[in-house]
Amino acid sequence: MTTDWTQLAPWALTLVAFVLLAVQGLVNSRRIDRVRRQLRDNTENLVRELHATSSGSAGVGNRVIACERQLHELRSLFDEMRQNDPLRVSYDEASRLVDLGADVDDLMNTCGISRPEAELVSALRRRQQRAA
Repeated sequence: MTTDWTQLAPWALTLVAFVLLAVQGLVNSRRIDRVRRQLRDNTENLVRELHATSSGSAGVGNRVIACERQLHELRSLFDEMRQNDPLRVSYDEASRLVDLGADVDDLMNTCGISRPEAELVSALRRRQQRAA
């Protein structure tokens, strides 16, 4: 009987090795399937997040463009208001009149500015003329 066992032992060990290999193959197959599912889920999540981010970026870009347009319009309106400012026109006119030799009373009557403003414009303009 010992000879029978000794002859069957290598076959039995080989059979056990094949069974263990098959079990290991099944375990690895399940692990691979689980990892594939995780990768697919992660990829889908990343695609959704990327889509949300790109949509948000496009929205922010459109808002920035709208803000730039509005800023340009406001800048244009501000420049137009500055050019049409009646006080500025009065001071420019007062400076021109001082250059022509007008006195403080003439500035007050012609430009509609107060005495201190007329004196200030006259003094500043004369100082600029002396410096030049």
